[in-house]
Amino acid sequence: MNTNERGNSLGDYGKRISIYDTTLRDGSQGEGISFSLGDKLKIAQKLDYLGVDYIEGGWPGSNPKDLEFFRAIKEVPLQNARIAAFSATRKPGGAVQQDSNIRALLDSGARVVTMVGKSWDFHVLRALETTLEENLNMIRDSIHYLKSEGRQVFFDAEHFFDGYKNNPEYAIKVIQAAEQAGADAVVLCDTNGGTMPWEIHDIVKSAQSAYSAPLGIHVHNDSGCAVANSLMAVTAGCTQVQGTINSYGERCGNADLCAIIPSLELKLKRPCLPAGNLKRLTEVARFIAETANMPSPNNQPFVGHGAFAHKGGIHVSALLKDSLTYEHIDPEEVGNHRRVLVSELSGLSNLLYKAQELGLDVNSYDAESRRIIRDIKDLENQGFQFEGAEASLELLLRKAFGQQQDPFRLENLKVILEKRENGVISSEAMIKIAVGDKVFHTAAEGNGPVDAMDQTLRKALAEVYPEIESMHLCDFKVRVLNGDAGTAAKVRVLVESTDSKEKWSTVGVSENIIEASYQALVDSISYILRKT
Repeated sequence: MNTNERGNSLGDYGKRISIYDTTLRDGSQGEGISFSLGDKLKIAQKLDYLGVDYIEGGWPGSNPKDLEFFRAIKEVPLQNARIAAFSATRKPGGAVQQDSNIRALLDSGARVVTMVGKSWDFHVLRALETTLEENLNMIRDSIHYLKSEGRQVFFDAEHFFDGYKNNPEYAIKVIQAAEQAGADAVVLCDTNGGTMPWEIHDIVKSAQSAYSAPLGIHVHNDSGCAVANSLMAVTAGCTQVQGTINSYGERCGNADLCAIIPSLELKLKRPCLPAGNLKRLTEVARFIAETANMPSPNNQPFVGHGAFAHKGGIHVSALLKDSLTYEHIDPEEVGNHRRVLVSELSGLSNLLYKAQELGLDVNSYDAESRRIIRDIKDLENQGFQFEGAEASLELLLRKAFGQQQDPFRLENLKVILEKRENGVISSEAMIKIAVGDKVFHTAAEGNGPVDAMDQTLRKALAEVYPEIESMHLCDFKVRVLNGDAGTAAKVRVLVESTDSKEKWSTVGVSENIIEASYQALVDSISYILRKT
């Protein structure tokens, strides 16, 4: 494994903050997350591409998959990150050389190990059921032994902040024991996630006064303060930050590195990634969300799809003059981009901005521009939602300004759903469409009425427009707009399509779900035909 050696202690970096990612270990404990071995290897490579210093691969003594990860990652060339293995101190009353967790750490081959130990006297007495002095011995023995085996050792002082508030003298003894045993850094953990930012700052300062080695911070988000707590710890003197991408983790998650990293670099002016790599952040966040099969929060700071989305007309009017009026950073700095939404809240400024993006010649004062805004607002009042279907919006605007013609004309569409006595359900669609002076009449079966309609549309158009073969539907959503109308309610259908290069979304609205789906499908096909 190739690594970029940046030093053996966090103190080597001066003002630089070291980023320790625990997505593969702590993040995998989040509800609904289960990484395969292949997933873990791909994520590790992506984190290395981002430029984090340490990637915690897992707990090699806890399951076969993590042990296999440490074997497999040795064959993966890494340019920036060092792989860390995680485990606990030796067990009470046992010999460190024979401890199964310690042996698994060494067998993993990881040159960096993170050792977790108790720093809250309550946990020592109730959870470990041992004495306070034996806990100190467990910490000393484990760290000293791993150092003697040539490992870089970080000590995670579990529940440190709760422990300090309950028994400050003992909590300090714990981190001093780790320092005396040779730990390269002690990481102060807010494991239950209930400490407030001002408490974090004061307690870190107190720890610094009794401890001379580098300090790190590892917090959970149970009170919604994980990012703030991490930043407060840095301002108090911590030089390593542990967290996960997208805040994945047990209960309410860990500190979100997607907010911490740009806040450190852009707000606190504390570098933590290789120069220029901050622009990779959004790409990495979305890749890991996709690999974890988890939805990306639209309003996630810095990297969310809506983090730089503007909807209100007054906001957009100001943005046209200067983006600093409603954006705290340039979205390109974190690899994101600005989006202006057109909706019932829009003014002419929104239309002007979208027109600039699309290269349309729009006069902000002419009657046509105002008519289009009125039409969009009327459509949104009917149930259309263009902020979630920007491909449909683009087609609407291009048609309004004469830059888009319908690629085909529907003459007839029939959809048949048949359910037989034996429970078998079949769907068939028949369509007659015209492209220029040619008429195509085809039929196709599908897994359901929408699939059948999609198949017959493609079949009819493939001779004239073979490029549609490259696209396929990747998401289909239905929203009932007026539930009190029962089965006669109006529905909105959102279709997401892809051609493997990009994704686009289209919308349809009707009291008939087949008609709403047809509208969205036609827009989806029209969009790729316009591109090609």
